[in-house]
Amino acid sequence: MSKTNETFTDRWPSTINPKILTFLKSKDFNKMTPVQAITIPLFLQHKDVCVEAITGSGKTLAFIVPILETLLKKYTSETRFDKYNVHSLIISPTRELAQQTYDIANEFIQFFDDQERFSCITFIGGTKHDYDIKQFQNHGGTIIIATPGRIEELLKIKTDSFNLVANLKSLEMLILDEADRLLDLGFLTSINMILEALPKQRRTGLFSATQTDELEKLIRAGLRNPVRITVKQTGSAADQRTPSTLKNFYMICEPNEKLNQLIHFINENRPAKIMIFLSTCACVQYFTSVLKHIFSSSKSTAIYAMHRKLRNKRTAVIEQFRSETSTATTSILLCTDIVARGIDLPDVDWVIQYDPPTTVVQFVHRCGRTARLGRLGNALLMLLPNEAAYVNFLLNSQKVPLVEMMPADINTIENVIPSVRQFSMNDKGVYDRSKQAFCSFVQAYAKHECSLLLRVKELDLCGNA
Repeated sequence: MSKTNETFTDRWPSTINPKILTFLKSKDFNKMTPVQAITIPLFLQHKDVCVEAITGSGKTLAFIVPILETLLKKYTSETRFDKYNVHSLIISPTRELAQQTYDIANEFIQFFDDQERFSCITFIGGTKHDYDIKQFQNHGGTIIIATPGRIEELLKIKTDSFNLVANLKSLEMLILDEADRLLDLGFLTSINMILEALPKQRRTGLFSATQTDELEKLIRAGLRNPVRITVKQTGSAADQRTPSTLKNFYMICEPNEKLNQLIHFINENRPAKIMIFLSTCACVQYFTSVLKHIFSSSKSTAIYAMHRKLRNKRTAVIEQFRSETSTATTSILLCTDIVARGIDLPDVDWVIQYDPPTTVVQFVHRCGRTARLGRLGNALLMLLPNEAAYVNFLLNSQKVPLVEMMPADINTIENVIPSVRQFSMNDKGVYDRSKQAFCSFVQAYAKHECSLLLRVKELDLCGNA
């Protein structure tokens, strides 16, 4: 297995199809990012690649461009092209990431003159199998973008009119996107089953933000003598796990002042596009109710919620938040770690980690929702006094320096706690959500990876409640 470490950015090669280049320039992608500059030529040379690059580095175009380039070359050399012969399969860990990848690929395809000659479809669940089968029968699937669970299910269905295993015999390119996340979510068995159904003679690209022992096993099982690519930043930020354009801050405040400081921070930084990460679904549900109550009189504040239990509503929430701009309104997305990876949410001004993530790797991924593709961004980690040592732990383990942001003087900011308590007393649903949120927060805290520093025994339960 060969290894490549590169740190440059370059212009798109002139050998790329002019239609692709024209589209890229129309979207102001005038230069390749380092991961694109290294990966695309290797992929086009029929190499398997294993790519490790920080979040927000442009990995999606690093495989979309080679897929489309290969397809356009096939169209010029083949007089007949069967839309039911699958050329490329992209496996994503979540519906949201799969849908985002589909949107990017389809935007390219719609730009091409011969857009009717190949199709791009998704198999992502949320509907009955019959819907996916009918989509494939009607439109074909030159490019399939799928979640592992759904495509595993479809591979088991064999009828006279639908046999995906047979359609995949023509597969030339397999992409495992956010591969470490695929394993974190427990999809290893599904992926191995999918690999068994695919032809051995193919190009495989594995893209990840981190490398783990489990990932090494997947690499050995699914890739043939891959080129291992590790893309690092240049300069003093080279060893950091977060983008160099990201400014990381932390704030230490008492638990009974944490919500007041959050509301003051939001008001001081409006208009802005803000993501607030919380530890559990119950916490997201409760704090969404609280923030909607606090900002109920503000027409320029939009509150969104995103967590695993929303299921079919998640895509709509992502699209709504994505379309928000920070020029006129303050849009706030309260979320769990379900959106900490892969999802591209443009122009996020601030990422606020209201609760420390369960792992330091998740800290990095949360921060990566801002400062993407060279843009400026900011992240704030809110800590309790007993959690102060976590700052040095992040510096030592992830090479992420944080700058202290002093909390506002409690005597000069609005105290929203009495209003929130009254709101909870008047609404049994909110009161029940508050209890569920508190219990789930304590349970999540007890499972923290860094339990030596973040000790549940030292947690001020009364203050947090």
